[in-house]
Amino acid sequence: MMKLRLKVLGLAVAGTLFAPLASAQDNSLGLPSTLAWSAYDVGSGGYNQAVAIGNAFKQKYGINLRILPGKNDVSRTLPLREGKVAFSANGVGGSYMAQEGFYDFGQSQWGPQPVRGLLLNNSDQVLTVVAAGDIGVKTPADLKGKRVAWVIGSPSLNQNITAILAFSNLTWDDVEKVDFGGFGAAMDGVAAGQADAAFTSSISGKAYALAKSPRGIVYPELNPDDKEGWKRLQAIAPFFFPARGTEGADLSKEHPAISAAYPYPVLMTYEEQEKELVKKVMYAMADTFETYKDAAPGNIGWGLDRQKLSWVMPYHDGAIEFFKEKNMWTDEHQANNDMLIKRQQILADTWKEVKGREHANEEAFQKDWMKSRAEALTKAGMDPVMTSW
Repeated sequence: MMKLRLKVLGLAVAGTLFAPLASAQDNSLGLPSTLAWSAYDVGSGGYNQAVAIGNAFKQKYGINLRILPGKNDVSRTLPLREGKVAFSANGVGGSYMAQEGFYDFGQSQWGPQPVRGLLLNNSDQVLTVVAAGDIGVKTPADLKGKRVAWVIGSPSLNQNITAILAFSNLTWDDVEKVDFGGFGAAMDGVAAGQADAAFTSSISGKAYALAKSPRGIVYPELNPDDKEGWKRLQAIAPFFFPARGTEGADLSKEHPAISAAYPYPVLMTYEEQEKELVKKVMYAMADTFETYKDAAPGNIGWGLDRQKLSWVMPYHDGAIEFFKEKNMWTDEHQANNDMLIKRQQILADTWKEVKGREHANEEAFQKDWMKSRAEALTKAGMDPVMTSW
């Protein structure tokens, strides 16, 4: 079982980063002089996107975006929970898994979080298992018997691999699990011949490094027409969807990857965040899009035309008001949002009940949470997705 690592790694303030000022600035939106949000670690795609957005905010509104880099799901979500930042450019770990109380967020110090979405980045990248190009892998089925990277302390990455293996009816028992201390080490391990496959974003520097290595890179195909395969995959990781990747290592419009993706990053906050501030940030993201969309790989995914308004976490009321004003919000979106908020309430109520009971130790507490969570969601007619971890 994954152990909680509360120590926040790499949470030093990255400082205010901005480009030369534009000649005219207009903060008619009334944004605060400084906004702070957490993001992925320095040098990551998510961090670089945040820097580009900060540049655009500085040029147009004269405000500063302070970025707090975090190396894992907990270190990106902790400052949001504690009110040190108003927003987080997070991943599925800090958003969906935090909502569900999975893994680290199922520890007694955490529990299910009242997360709310603003915008989802759906770019032309894919987020998937890649394999070395010298072992004949064409689909996930070909990973059977191969060495697959398991990243210690990163349950979201490992869960993603579990789901993609399930696409081809494989489990971790069908592959050789190789432990690595982090995402970067795992990808380096593939390039160095210590492993054969690992999970990555196609636009990560490590993906490009693997592509340039003697082993090369391949993207195992996840056929969007394989309904049963996708059913198995999404039963484990419902945040995934089919994707045709054209941005990233060895990818182009002429040479796409038929694979999978999910929003990365996810601009999120907590339910308690002020509605007007959320709405102002929504308008700022939309109004400066033309400035930052080409300033970092993947930034095109923040466009309003890329949004998926029925996903696996609810939107904040301020974001919903924005989408309504843009004529994007439908009754279907509202119904999905209402269902997700109801799900969060069931999780919160169940967590309170579990916390109120005596437990011999942390392991006993977590077993109670897993069992009680699954029972409560099932009773409400909702899929618990996972019943143990």
